[in-house]
Amino acid sequence: MFFSAVITPFIRKLAFVLGAVDMPNARRVNTKPMPTMGGLGIFIAFVFATFVLLRNQFPTHELFSVLLAASVIILTGMIDDIKELKPWQKMLGIVIAASIVYFLAGIRMDDVSLFGLHFNLGWASYFVTVFWIAALTNAVNLIDGLDGLATGVAIIALFTMGVIGVFFLLPGEIYVPIWIFCLVAALIGFLPHNFHPASIFLGDTGALFIGFMISVFSLKGLKNVTFITTVIPVIILGIPITDTVYAILRRKLNHKPISQADKHHLHHQLMALGLTQRQTVMVIYGISLIFAAIALIYPLSTLWGSILMTIAVLLGLELFVESIGLVGANRQPLLHAIQHFVKRLSRSDHPV
Repeated sequence: MFFSAVITPFIRKLAFVLGAVDMPNARRVNTKPMPTMGGLGIFIAFVFATFVLLRNQFPTHELFSVLLAASVIILTGMIDDIKELKPWQKMLGIVIAASIVYFLAGIRMDDVSLFGLHFNLGWASYFVTVFWIAALTNAVNLIDGLDGLATGVAIIALFTMGVIGVFFLLPGEIYVPIWIFCLVAALIGFLPHNFHPASIFLGDTGALFIGFMISVFSLKGLKNVTFITTVIPVIILGIPITDTVYAILRRKLNHKPISQADKHHLHHQLMALGLTQRQTVMVIYGISLIFAAIALIYPLSTLWGSILMTIAVLLGLELFVESIGLVGANRQPLLHAIQHFVKRLSRSDHPV
């Protein structure tokens, strides 16, 4: 944490030298040129913690393999921050990194056990693993739109994963939560520089790296997939996954390319309601904490309890999304259904 806090100002100067600067435009919230590439400082601090301070805590081959894959992500993000890459070029970097994790680190989804049925993924394991990594990496990247937003949400998500890991992983895998907390510490050291008013942005260097590491850490608990092991990381990452899913839906309904950026993400909609940038970030932090608290209940719940809780979460989430108009002001099916039901009840209570 200390190393991350100290090195970030130097990364800020390096960003200006390399031209990794985010210029204001119609889609950006910043009103002045801002250095990006802040994720490089987080990565360096993370590597320092894992290679210098705690190297003996981790399986050497797995550690080297994951950090090699993370280096590919960092390089992809740095190139994008300096000279903007096309979406397929960024995706290529993610796929290469995911392949390293799959083949070298051996971190993958192998088996699925749902409702008494067991499936071995076989050759499909590679494609499922790559899809999982790519989806979570891009989900975190999409919410990086306000000062400190992605950083704070990632801290909450990773800390929750670490706590679950401490209490529910096998004793031989205790290094996983230690690994996670190393990244949490690096993010906490970076947050003061990134919180509003920020002096440096994460950039794609940071957002892609954080999303990638979250996906890899979540895979450590998904080697054998069950309903619970699948739901927990999805709930923990409720904010970025929700924003991503509804962004895809919104663009499809508006007949726009999925990769086309817009200004209708979760944080944009909250700011449109009149919240300041800092208030918006704090509200999303609060929602992330709610998701984190729910995720902590899953390992203690029965299967049917988890299913009912998931249904309740989905209904509550849909009501929230519709109330802020995340898909569109005229696309609120659940709210309209509830309003129609209430009107019918009121008519039956007051007959003409």
